Amino acid sequence: MCGINGIAYTTRSGKSVRETDLLAMRDVLEHRGPDGSGIFIDGGVGLGHRRLSIVDLATGDQPMFNADRSRVIVYNGEVYNHADHRGDLIERGYRYASTSDTETILHLYEEFGADCVHRLRGMFAFAVWDKARRELFLARDRFGVKPLYYVHLPDGSLYFASEIKSLLKVGAVRPELNYSALPDQLANRGTSGDETLFAGVKRLLPGHHLKWKDGKVEIAQYWDLEFEPKESVGDENEEIEEWLSLFRESVRLRLMSDVPLGMFLSGGIDSSAIAAVMSEMVSEPIKTFSVGFREREANEFRYARMVAERFGTDHHEITITPEEFFEKLPDLVWHEDEPIGFEASVPLYFVSKLAAKHVKVVLTGEGSDETLAGYGRYRKAALLLDYGERYEAMVPAAVRGAVRSGVNSLPTTLGRKLGRTFLTRNADLDEIFFDNFAVFGRAMQRDLFSHATKGRIADLDPFSGMHDWLAANGPGSTLDRMLYVDTKTYLHELLMKQDQMSMAASIESRVPFLDHKLVEFAARLPEKFKLRGKTTKWVLRKAMAKVLPDEVLTRSKMGFPVPLGDWFRGEFKHVIDDMVLGERALSRGIFDAAFVRKLAASHYSGEDHSARLWALLNIEIWQRRFIDSEND
Repeated sequence: MCGINGIAYTTRSGKSVRETDLLAMRDVLEHRGPDGSGIFIDGGVGLGHRRLSIVDLATGDQPMFNADRSRVIVYNGEVYNHADHRGDLIERGYRYASTSDTETILHLYEEFGADCVHRLRGMFAFAVWDKARRELFLARDRFGVKPLYYVHLPDGSLYFASEIKSLLKVGAVRPELNYSALPDQLANRGTSGDETLFAGVKRLLPGHHLKWKDGKVEIAQYWDLEFEPKESVGDENEEIEEWLSLFRESVRLRLMSDVPLGMFLSGGIDSSAIAAVMSEMVSEPIKTFSVGFREREANEFRYARMVAERFGTDHHEITITPEEFFEKLPDLVWHEDEPIGFEASVPLYFVSKLAAKHVKVVLTGEGSDETLAGYGRYRKAALLLDYGERYEAMVPAAVRGAVRSGVNSLPTTLGRKLGRTFLTRNADLDEIFFDNFAVFGRAMQRDLFSHATKGRIADLDPFSGMHDWLAANGPGSTLDRMLYVDTKTYLHELLMKQDQMSMAASIESRVPFLDHKLVEFAARLPEKFKLRGKTTKWVLRKAMAKVLPDEVLTRSKMGFPVPLGDWFRGEFKHVIDDMVLGERALSRGIFDAAFVRKLAASHYSGEDHSARLWALLNIEIWQRRFIDSEND
C-alpha cells in the first residue's frame, strides 16, 4: 500500500518536470507511505512514490526499472498471484532483481502491454513510463480498491496521483467546486462516474486503463462484471461449497505479507466469516480490532467479543466519544479529499489508528453486501417493483392518479411511508430504487438548491451515472441490475472510505469478498443464493452455518452505526447551527437558506434528517478546507 504521483508534459511544450514539483506532490502523501520514497525524471515525464513496506522489505523500492531501464513503474497495491507468473516470465527471459509483486507487474507489461491487467489478481493502481514508445500507461483494479485521480489539461499535460490533494499541491488545477457533480454527490453520497467535486479533476474508473502519449489520452474499460450465464444448480450444496472454496482461497491469498497482519471485527457476519476462515490458516492468534460508541445502539462489542472468544483472537477495542468524532472530522475530510459520504468513515479511522499500534495490514469485510444482496433496500425495492407492476397493470391511470393525490396530501408519518411506494411512484428502478433511497432525491433537490445554483446545474439528473452504467452493460433481472449498479457506484465510495481512512493511519486494508474470481462466481449464481425471502446473503449464511454462533448468523445488519440523529438534536446541535446554518455557510449561495433552516428545524423536532444534515455539514467543511484553504 503506497502513494503514487506523476507529471507528463508534451514534447512540443519543451517543458521539463521540476524536481520540486514532483517532491511536493509525493510528500503530501507521506501518510500513505512513511517507510520510503523515490522519484524518477525523464525530461518532460516524472514519477513519484511513497512506500508502505509490506512485501519484499529489502529490495522492493520504487520507482522500479526493468533490466535495461527502458521502462519504469510506480505502483500502489498488492497483486496476490504475482508468484504464479514468476516462473513463466523467467522462462521467457526476464531477469528478476527482487521478490516483489511490483517487478512482476513491470515484466508482465513488457511482455503483454496493456493486456497485463487481465493477469493480475488483487488491488492496484500503477503507472508505467515506456521510454521507447514515449507512452505513459495507467491502470486501476477491477473494483477500484485503490484510488487514482488525474488532471488532463488543454495543452496535453497530464498530472496523476493517489489522492487529489497531491494534484492541488502543484496547481494542476485551482480548487473550485464542480457544480455539475453536486446533484450526484448529494443524492448518492459520492459521484457515480469519473467526475469529482473538484472542477477539472477526474478519477480513473475501476476496471479501466489510460494511455497518454504526447498529450493525447485514451481510456478503455478492460473488465466488467457479467451476471450471465447463470451457474447451473443441481445440488445446492455443491454451489455453496464452490463459493466457500473460492472465499477460502481469497482469504488465503490476502495473508501474503512480510509484516504483521490482523483484521477489523465488527461482529457482523462478514467480518466474522473472515475471522473463521483466517483462524484456520494462521498459527498464532489473529489480532482483531473493534470500534464503538458509548451509546448502546451504536455499540457492537458484544458480538465482536463473542466471535473473538469463539476463534481465540487477540482482541482489541476502542470506544470513541462524540467530542473526538467531531474534533477529528475536518482532518478526515482532508484525508478523504471530498465530503465524507459515510459517517462510518470516522470510527473506521479510529479503529485503524488502534490497529496501527499492532499490525501493518488488516482484512476487512467490504463488498459482501453489494455482491450477495446484503442491504435491506434490495428486498424492499424488489417487492415494491413487483407489486407496483401488478398495480399499474390492474388499476386504471385515472384511479392511480387520484390515489397518488390522496397519499401526497397526507401530512402524517403514514403518508410519508406510503409516499415511498408504488402508490405515488412509478414502478421502475429509477423511482423505486435510485430516487427512493437517495439522501437528497430529485424533489428535495429542487427545494435545496438556490436559484443561482439551479442556473448552473440546469436540469442535471442526479442518477444519470447509474443510468449510464446500466445502459452500457446492465444485466437483465431487477436484483442483478441493483447489484450491478451498486458495485459500480455505491461500493466504489465505500472502498474510497476504506482506503483513505486506513491510509490516514498508515496501514493497508485488504478485502477478501472482492476477489474478482469470487465475485464473478457469485454474480452468476441464481438469485435465490443471495436473497431468499427475508434472508440476505443466503449462500454466505449457509456456508457459515456450522461455524459461526447463531446470534451472529441471524442478527440484523448494523454496519458501524453512528448516533448522529441524537447528537444533532442534543449536545452537538451547535455543530449544525454553526457549520450548516451559520452565515458563512449560507452566504455561499449554493443552497436555499430557508429550506436548510426548515430541514434542521424538522430534525430538531423529531424527524430524522441526520443523513441530509451530515451531507451538508461535510460540504461546508470540505469547502473551508479546500476551497477557502483553511488550515493550509
